[in-house]
Amino acid sequence: MTAPEPLLVAGVGNIFLGDDAFGPEVVRALEHRPLPPGAHVRDFGIRGMDLAYALLGGCATAVLVDAAPRGQRPGTLFLVEAEPPDGTVVPEAHGMDPEKVLALATHLGDEPLPRVLVLGCEPAVLPSPDEDIAPGLSAPVREAVGRAVDALHVLIPVLLADPAAPAPLLGRTMESGPPHAAALPGPGAGGPEDR
Repeated sequence: MTAPEPLLVAGVGNIFLGDDAFGPEVVRALEHRPLPPGAHVRDFGIRGMDLAYALLGGCATAVLVDAAPRGQRPGTLFLVEAEPPDGTVVPEAHGMDPEKVLALATHLGDEPLPRVLVLGCEPAVLPSPDEDIAPGLSAPVREAVGRAVDALHVLIPVLLADPAAPAPLLGRTMESGPPHAAALPGPGAGGPEDR
């Protein structure tokens, strides 16, 4: 059995729901610009249970790449550190609400979760829950995919060298700062309930 990778880069989101496909699109773009060895890149789509188990797999740090509304201009990238679950969020085995996935991983495992950062993008188009399909990214979010790849190429070497290092500032188009309620969409945060 091989040792786990020290760093997980996880694309999350539904490719059939407009800008929610941001995370999977960034992962796809990384195929053409691979990250350094030690970074395991994977598209989790809407498989929250798979992501929960991956977080328990021994990585030191995880970077979730996701579309998340924060009230900024569409296409704005931000980097936040996710707070460890405090027991108030109900774990959910189905869907891909990152906050509920972190709660599920905490519920399933005996060990503390790895450090989790969120590289997010302000969406322009997130369909309502009653829409079945809305393919394709909006123009500002599609443009942000390349900037997110650039940001990961700055961030990941820093985290591989020191998993506890403060996240570097990644340019003037980035926000950086403490966790924000909308960074991990959940009830009342303006994000889709089920992805």
